[in-house]
Amino acid sequence: MHTSPTVEQRRVLVVAILASFVSFLDGTVVNVALPAIARELGGPGAAGLALQQWVVDAYLITLGSLILVAGSLSDVYGRRRVLAIGLGGFAVASVLCALAPTGPVLVLARALQGVAGALLVPSSLALIISAFEGEAQGRAIGRWTAWTATAMILGPFIGGGLVDLISWRWVFWINLPVVLVTLALLRGVPTPDAAKGRHIDVPGAVLAAVGLATTVFGLIEAMWWMLAAGAALLAAFLWWERRAQDPMLPLHLFAARNFAWGNLATVAVYGALAFGGFILTLFLQQVAGYSATAAGVAQLPATVAILALSTRFGTLAARHGARWFMTAGPVVAGAGYLLMLSIDSGAAYVTQVLPGLLVFGLGLAITVAPLTAAILGAVPSDAAGIASAVNNAVARVAGLVVVALAGVITGGVLDVLTFHRALLVTAALLVAGGVVSMLGIRDPRPGAPATRTVTRSRE
Repeated sequence: MHTSPTVEQRRVLVVAILASFVSFLDGTVVNVALPAIARELGGPGAAGLALQQWVVDAYLITLGSLILVAGSLSDVYGRRRVLAIGLGGFAVASVLCALAPTGPVLVLARALQGVAGALLVPSSLALIISAFEGEAQGRAIGRWTAWTATAMILGPFIGGGLVDLISWRWVFWINLPVVLVTLALLRGVPTPDAAKGRHIDVPGAVLAAVGLATTVFGLIEAMWWMLAAGAALLAAFLWWERRAQDPMLPLHLFAARNFAWGNLATVAVYGALAFGGFILTLFLQQVAGYSATAAGVAQLPATVAILALSTRFGTLAARHGARWFMTAGPVVAGAGYLLMLSIDSGAAYVTQVLPGLLVFGLGLAITVAPLTAAILGAVPSDAAGIASAVNNAVARVAGLVVVALAGVITGGVLDVLTFHRALLVTAALLVAGGVVSMLGIRDPRPGAPATRTVTRSRE
């Protein structure tokens, strides 16, 4: 038996889901639009592939690098205020994307969209942590993760329909109604007190953003000196974070075992999730000849599995511990990608595509809510904003780095052979996530006291 959430808690959950949904959706909704974007704004061959990678990675670079400082902003200035600013900025950047006349302008607008998106995820998840506790928190996180993970997989379906029926530009216009509804609901959401005596780590934000951008540029363009420069900047970022008075990446959080190992598992799982969705969507259109709509509809069964099962697995993880869910889930998801090795240039849907997607969806449903709950359950509730920001930054950075390696993995050519190579890489990353979880995650002993206290939000 469990008590039903209050009206206030329901509103918090709906706002958190909508705000995160639009951010996660935009990370993948453009995938099916990439061929159309390349045809209109890019060029043939390698030039077209480079534009496609940059349209994805420009968003992920700013999202991944600034989501950390956004977690601090959330804790310093209040989660509701930061969420409202992020929603407004996301709407403006979406309009710029929709109106972009050239490829470089679109890439710049996507980078701005990532800046605004960075403000959404840590604030929304921190609101949930403040409003719920115990098993109710596990269920709420399960619903949040179900919908955010669904957004990543539902994106190709929504984008495909818009590309085929209207234009690729509408994959950005659709953000506006979601943002307006979320802003209206946000007005009735209470927010916890802002933290006192906190500061924003500007040097850390600059080092992280420039370091990530330089690294990814070096990967995509195969400029190894730039890759080395990016690695040096990221090393300087870690050096600074160890010495900063109020760092945007509090390295002491990694002293908590489940937080450290959970984020390591996140690198593997979300790197695979971003790369697998990217490469599968491109293959179905560019090699198998699917329309944008068909490529999106093809991935719906995985979405249905996540929606139907994530809340249940979130509740079970809150009751029994996350370790074995986090171990089994990624391995099952990896098996789904291995099943797709039967796909040839025709990509027969029922026999070659669907079985793997169903198994993948089941594995992801087993994984996402327990993973989030284990990581956030390892830190004090007053660090929920920055902890969720760190985890989401890790996920986004993992995705952008693996997508940036797409050219290296495929050799710049997408055909059946290189597609199978990409499937093996995706499956290996997922299985690695399960192995990391088995080795590192520890469940609380039955009857042991809670590792942290969850505080309620105050008016």
